[in-house]
Amino acid sequence: MDAHELSARGARLLAEALLLPPEERVELADRLIFTLEPEYLRRVEEAWMKEAEARLDAYERGEMSALPSDLAIAMAKAAARKGTRRESPRRRDTE
Repeated sequence: MDAHELSARGARLLAEALLLPPEERVELADRLIFTLEPEYLRRVEEAWMKEAEARLDAYERGEMSALPSDLAIAMAKAAARKGTRRESPRRRDTE
């Protein structure tokens, strides 16, 4: 099994969790995240900070533009409804 594949049990749990209302999914995800080791959480936080700083630097250099927050939120919600996934910093920066 690949390091990022779910076991059959994990896949069943995920399928069941996806049936929960959004608020319960958020609460479940939050509780799961905080069961992780502090060192892992620190690495994830560092990866997100690095990404945020890189994006701000690119914006300030004129290499990327900003979106109005209401549009960005609407786009994120639409992507979530479609099940669009982006690569997580865990997969990219913390292995």
